[in-house]
Amino acid sequence: MTYFGGVERIGLFGGSFDPIHMGHLLLGQAAIEELGLTRLCFILAAQSPFKVGQNFAPAEARLQMLRLALAGRTNCEVDDQEINRGGVSFAIDTVRDYARRFPQAELFYLIGADQVANLPRWREAAELAKLLEFVIIPRPGAESVTAPAPFRARMLNGFALGVSASQIRVRVKSGQTVEHLVPAAVAEAVRNNRLYL
Repeated sequence: MTYFGGVERIGLFGGSFDPIHMGHLLLGQAAIEELGLTRLCFILAAQSPFKVGQNFAPAEARLQMLRLALAGRTNCEVDDQEINRGGVSFAIDTVRDYARRFPQAELFYLIGADQVANLPRWREAAELAKLLEFVIIPRPGAESVTAPAPFRARMLNGFALGVSASQIRVRVKSGQTVEHLVPAAVAEAVRNNRLYL
């Protein structure tokens, strides 16, 4: 594998992926291209500290959908460590794991623009700021944002696609199609597992 400047560049894309949709995949592709990533790891959260009390599809179903959506994408991986740890998922635990396993790599963490202001409140934020660079995912039509010091961050140009997992869940519940919003294999898994009804 050819590395950007001789150094492996690893992107970390955490989320509940409930379900993974075309917006996630387009953002992932943009990150790979814009940052010269050697791999992008989709990290399935057991429970986001910012979504405590929200009910998710079972972890096994979300993992299955992730694997289906990423099948054949050789530069993308599914990471289930947060599911295996259980409880509330904190970015610092996962980032430390990557820093330990890939000490020479440059690490990038994708974050939604709406979460940037919260970065100082993330668990062990000062260490996070030292370990990696944040990549801010813009919201369609929203202003560009900057990260507070001491965080290093850059904006992703990306592909602005105004679709969210919550919209998809609402469409499924109301019997509307999610064709073209999620990969075909994910739509089939949603149907077969009777998710979001």
